[in-house]
Amino acid sequence: MYRKEGNEQQHRGLVRLAAVWMVVDGRGAVMVRYKDDVGVFIPMTIERVSGGFMRLRNIPRAQDAILESAYVVQEPEKHKGSWGDVFEKKQPLHIEVGMGKGRFLMDLARLHPEINYVGIEMYDSVLLRGLQKRAELEQEGITYPNLYFMRVDARLLPEIFAKGEVDKIYLNFSDPWPKARHAKRRLTSRQFLTRYDQILVPEGKVEFKTDNRELFEFSLEEVKDAGWNLDAFTFDLHHDAQMSEGNVMTEYEEKFSSMGNPICKMVISRGQN
Repeated sequence: MYRKEGNEQQHRGLVRLAAVWMVVDGRGAVMVRYKDDVGVFIPMTIERVSGGFMRLRNIPRAQDAILESAYVVQEPEKHKGSWGDVFEKKQPLHIEVGMGKGRFLMDLARLHPEINYVGIEMYDSVLLRGLQKRAELEQEGITYPNLYFMRVDARLLPEIFAKGEVDKIYLNFSDPWPKARHAKRRLTSRQFLTRYDQILVPEGKVEFKTDNRELFEFSLEEVKDAGWNLDAFTFDLHHDAQMSEGNVMTEYEEKFSSMGNPICKMVISRGQN
């Protein structure tokens, strides 16, 4: 659901601006963008407050913190074809596109030290939350030598990873981009499947979870039309004993499954049957 707000209003630090777009996505999350004085869209973090207003919060020095972080790979395109050298050990590489706060990948990295992981997030404020959470955990003695993050647009994946460099891709509760003209921006669109094909090993897989039934059905059609293999799928992951075995939940998954929302999941591959 999209809603365009009108006149500017301010009340105790709460603001509604002209040219504000509030997007309620399939995860129930709300994203806000607004145009600054020169017409540039700026992503903001927000929170619900009483009265239906949203509090717009830009996180100070988020970009600086990301640039200074040892957890973030800077200029990742320079590692194309040599990602095994980035980590302490050369191991299979799994990536998550749209990692959010990173808890899912941190859980995976802890459970599977034999796999290297890269989390990809394009929004500074969101990635910063992941960096902060990781720092807290490492202060408690939980380290992740097999995990790095990067702040990058997923459309650039083929410029960052070489063909056959990635073994698996995770897509979790991705933005559904509900308008038809934005379909190519969906991370399960045929345009993105083409990008994944350019970096996966021949037997590589993509795993996708969402609670958005419409997005899931769109994705099933895209997989078919793009010539990928649909290895497994379910419209109710948590009631599917086979597909839920070993499932690592995301924060959104926990939240919406606790509300009774069924979680959809698919596993697809590019290799020939």
